[in-house]
Amino acid sequence: MSSSAPPKTVVAERDVPAYRKQEFHEPRRRYCVCVFVIDEGLRFERQLSRMQSLQATVDIIVADGGSTDGSTNSDKLARSGVRTLLVKTGPGRLSAQMRMAFDYALAQGYEGIVTVDGNDKDDTSAVHRFIEALDKGYDHVQGSRYIAGGKAVNTPLLRHYAVTLVHAPLISWAAGLRYTDTTNGFRAYSRRLLLDPRVAPFRDVFSDYELHYYLAIRAARLGFRCCEVPVTRTYPRETQTPTKIRGLGGNLRVMKTLLAATTGKWNPTL
Repeated sequence: MSSSAPPKTVVAERDVPAYRKQEFHEPRRRYCVCVFVIDEGLRFERQLSRMQSLQATVDIIVADGGSTDGSTNSDKLARSGVRTLLVKTGPGRLSAQMRMAFDYALAQGYEGIVTVDGNDKDDTSAVHRFIEALDKGYDHVQGSRYIAGGKAVNTPLLRHYAVTLVHAPLISWAAGLRYTDTTNGFRAYSRRLLLDPRVAPFRDVFSDYELHYYLAIRAARLGFRCCEVPVTRTYPRETQTPTKIRGLGGNLRVMKTLLAATTGKWNPTL
């Protein structure tokens, strides 16, 4: 579909939010990288500019939660080499965007999916490490700034200690596998993991941040091959931290989601 063609509404058999798609070129690679955005403005534009070099390795898919700032203008995306723009029109937050992106990518036949936030915190040159892990047969690949080769730049102290002393230990305990950077959305998933009925990610119980936590635990518990790869995550030094988790309410919501994930609340009944 050309960038000027009217977007089509996707009606999927899986439990996914309604969304529109605009395709700028045909699939070219075995893997895709899905970039999650909502009103990221110049941060996303800077990141996308750097990501153009990735086109030799992956197709780039932008999964928009409903931006109104013009940063996902289709003409801009087409010029930047983006393969597809997905725009969520149904309910839900990040996990709904993930279900939308996974639904599309699997329907397109991709063998694996790399995910990354579009707020310019992640050094996307590390995408090749995720691809190498997928090529080696790994199913859940977690990016980590806290392992050898990784870098945590300007990480707010509260966030650093929340991840290293609370979040990662709890996810690791529930998974039976040590993870070090469990709030980091720079990850990769294999096709076989996402399509396994024992995983069943296409359920509307996954609406907020549940899916990141659930997949890390469920993949390990079911014996899928999991690993971490080093990444660099940089927070701006003098401007507001780009995040959708704000204030006491946002942090309490994260803790509630974390505890639900670690107790197996969303494990499917087979």
